[in-house]
Amino acid sequence: MADLRTYYLGLELKSPLIASASALSKKLEHIKQMEDAGLGAVVLYSLFEEQITHDALALDHYLTRGTDSFAEAITYFPELESYNTGPENYLKLISRAKEAVKVPIIGSLNGVSTGGWIKYAKMIEEAGADALELNLYFVTTDPNLSSAELEAAKLQLIADVHKSLKIPLAVKLSPFFSSLPQFAASAVNAGAKGLVLFNRFYQPNLDILNLKVVPELELSDSSDLLLPLRWIAILFDRVRADYALTSGVHTGEDMVKAIMAGSSVAMTASELVKNGIGRAKPMLEEFNQWMDDYEYSSVEQMRGVLSQRKVAEPAAFERANYLKALTLYDDRIMYTK
Repeated sequence: MADLRTYYLGLELKSPLIASASALSKKLEHIKQMEDAGLGAVVLYSLFEEQITHDALALDHYLTRGTDSFAEAITYFPELESYNTGPENYLKLISRAKEAVKVPIIGSLNGVSTGGWIKYAKMIEEAGADALELNLYFVTTDPNLSSAELEAAKLQLIADVHKSLKIPLAVKLSPFFSSLPQFAASAVNAGAKGLVLFNRFYQPNLDILNLKVVPELELSDSSDLLLPLRWIAILFDRVRADYALTSGVHTGEDMVKAIMAGSSVAMTASELVKNGIGRAKPMLEEFNQWMDDYEYSSVEQMRGVLSQRKVAEPAAFERANYLKALTLYDDRIMYTK
């Protein structure tokens, strides 16, 4: 039987399948089930910068009762109350999880600005987390904000969070950079030991009858694997970091692709949300069977064998693949006629 152990952020994991941040991890019983199903680590649901700020503003409101100073600010993020259980409960969950399971527990902070809220990175460490994932989730809408300014602010945030920690830091990125390799390298220089590719932006829809903007959540499928797969294959061995592929991991075969592109781990959430935490076990069995069938003795032996630097046609990851794909599609249309 193949050796499923892998290393991510300096941590030895029993398997390369990790539970990515989701509401599933809000319950300790779910975290225990994830360990039992064979997951190598659990990333807790995200603690949002806005949630921390919201709690601080709410406290100030009660201390200054009778004024309208923060009336708007207090209601600005009401939906976070139904998602998060608050910063203090988040820290308690980390402590309880560390007592209950042996797999590494990775905290998750979601924010974009340097400020007082980043002290929670240290609190997450002190609560017992084995590592921290910093989720840079931000949609730029200001036409006066340049990409250089935005990227500089993000890199400063990474540096500030890294400076406050002794545990390893992973940074979860979006794919929307003019030069993703350059920013990835800069993030590593700023203190990121791992890079998580990619963050999925949830697109709002329009209710045209009630004239409202409505949030929508669509779970991923295996087709969402292709974007992070391509970029990890390009970045592997160019930007020295531990890579985690997230979005589109639903099968053992998806896991194989993630590792062969260069990932240390494959992260999944949608599959567990849709089909239950127990789905992790057959995913790992399929992954293990594939390794045995094709005589791979370890995850490390597989890692990066289909990265850009090791395949026979590295240009397939770049623009040449666009032309080749169009040619294949044209041929298919002609054949069906």
